[in-house]
Amino acid sequence: MLLGGCASLGGGGGDGADTAYIARDVETLYFSAKDRLDRGNAPLAAALFDEVERQHPYSPWARRAQLMSAFSYYVGRDYNKSIASAQRFLSIHPGNKDAPYAYYLIGLSYYEQISDVTRDQKITEQALAALTEVNRRFPTTEYAADARLKLDLVNDHLAGKEMEIGRYYQRSGRWLAAQIRFQNVIDTYQTTSHAPEALYRLTESSLALGVPAEANKYAAVLGANYPGNEWYEKAYELIQDESPDA
Repeated sequence: MLLGGCASLGGGGGDGADTAYIARDVETLYFSAKDRLDRGNAPLAAALFDEVERQHPYSPWARRAQLMSAFSYYVGRDYNKSIASAQRFLSIHPGNKDAPYAYYLIGLSYYEQISDVTRDQKITEQALAALTEVNRRFPTTEYAADARLKLDLVNDHLAGKEMEIGRYYQRSGRWLAAQIRFQNVIDTYQTTSHAPEALYRLTESSLALGVPAEANKYAAVLGANYPGNEWYEKAYELIQDESPDA
């Protein structure tokens, strides 16, 4: 009967649908869910953990099941449901000792959905906000330590998107629009791997816009901060070719 109930919770139809709602004692239901998770059936585990809360909403097990549901959805790569479950946990238990982990799960769920830089970066920005919140609220936890590492990668990703757009504008001859994108990388993502190229592109754009003094400034900053970098060498050559009197 328990297996029939599990099947219907997992989305099956037929006669098993009614068995999902047969009352079971909370420990049996909770450990059935945990067993499914341990055996690799994360979607079914999540459904069973949700059933713990539905059948026993005032039990201490319900609080634990809420967070385990969020984790199970995460393991099963159903990231939107993981986020929703973790947010529900936080709305009911904002001061719980496991709140840092719930915030962390939200950040991870957004992070796992980050797409390549050629696509819209809304999810990347949501990951940035969620991971920043983990670091802000719980700076001394292991979750914050991992969040900081992931924030570096998220920022690098967002900087890469700005660079891609800026290069597109350059190819289109829209030099001012390109310069705005490259300047944003320097202002917002200066610690990322894209900063040297951004300075080089700003040098290029400044020359194209007819302001060699600005080009010299960007090239100088590039040389001071990234001596020996390939982008500085290119900028130096560009300055010599385009502005020999500089």
